[in-house]
Amino acid sequence: MKKIVMIAAAAAMIAGFTASTAYAGVEAKCKACHDFGAAHKVGPGLAGVFGRAAGSTDFGKYGDDLKKGGWTWDEANLRKWLDNSKDAIKELSGNPDAKTKMPPQKLTGAKADEVIAFLKGL
Repeated sequence: MKKIVMIAAAAAMIAGFTASTAYAGVEAKCKACHDFGAAHKVGPGLAGVFGRAAGSTDFGKYGDDLKKGGWTWDEANLRKWLDNSKDAIKELSGNPDAKTKMPPQKLTGAKADEVIAFLKGL
């Protein structure tokens, strides 16, 4: 009987581990504030972000400059944003006083490439 209970417990643990998705590396950094689906957390959901107009989801906490948008999340704009969102919002919006709530991530080079490839796949 003990053997059956232990096997059942082990099977439940394995099922629990495989049912959840673990993210490592740069994706884990995004996951702290963003959902990889359409749901919103601290920041907007990232599903379909690549090619989407900035500030165009139903996320209600965009800053004014992101709500106005005017650009698309393409590779070049994502690269700027991932490096320093505080500088990127000013450049992309054309407003030197523009602000964003997202802190600078300082992701460049291979790390930025990895995030952009991940976002393209969502």
